[in-house]
Amino acid sequence: MPLETYRKKRRFGVTPEPRGKSPRRRTKKLAYVIQKHRATALHYDFRLEWNGVMLSWAVPKAPSLNPADKRLAMPTEDHPLEYNKFEGVIPEGEYGGGTVMIWDRGTWEPEPESADVDAAMKKGELKFRLHGEKLEGGWVLVRMHRRGAEGRTPWLLIKHRDEFVSKRDITEEAPRSVVSDRLLVEIARDEGGNMKKAADGDPPALLRKMLENPKLVKPAKKSRKKSVWHSNRGVS
Repeated sequence: MPLETYRKKRRFGVTPEPRGKSPRRRTKKLAYVIQKHRATALHYDFRLEWNGVMLSWAVPKAPSLNPADKRLAMPTEDHPLEYNKFEGVIPEGEYGGGTVMIWDRGTWEPEPESADVDAAMKKGELKFRLHGEKLEGGWVLVRMHRRGAEGRTPWLLIKHRDEFVSKRDITEEAPRSVVSDRLLVEIARDEGGNMKKAADGDPPALLRKMLENPKLVKPAKKSRKKSVWHSNRGVS
């Protein structure tokens, strides 16, 4: 079962994350999403749709537009396609507890388009092109040879040299959600999460500007209930 590991790690009566339907192939363009996730530590969950699920990697230092920056990407369990729409708070004490933002989204295709993705994954070198709202152009995921945490083999996420190369820090320039225009601290405020912890994942300079000028703070999202159910289980 492709989503068995994903489901075993979560209690869906507690977390608002989607359980997900059975993996299904789609004929339209393949989805791509990056979720900024302030859990135990801040990281960016990089996901590419393939074979009806989202192949997933955790990128601790965030993607870089500079090919000289080889970003560590730790493989995680496949996620359901429905997860692409998840933005909110995972309760503390649950797997991945913390605030989740949809930082970027769009579509992707292998390079060249006729490439065998399964063979590329097995080989450990997947070249692809992103069409996101923040990230674009050619990229590559390369599997390393050493073992990392939990015996998982790390990968590297690297930008290809093309017209989208830059030394600017896209995470500092564009820190807000592409679906709600909120920062992590604003998502935590609206969804009943830990604002102090979430704010630790937002750019400090922007937070200082918001303190000096409250008009920069996004109005609270109006909803009849929070997206998070708080767990009674102790923090692990």
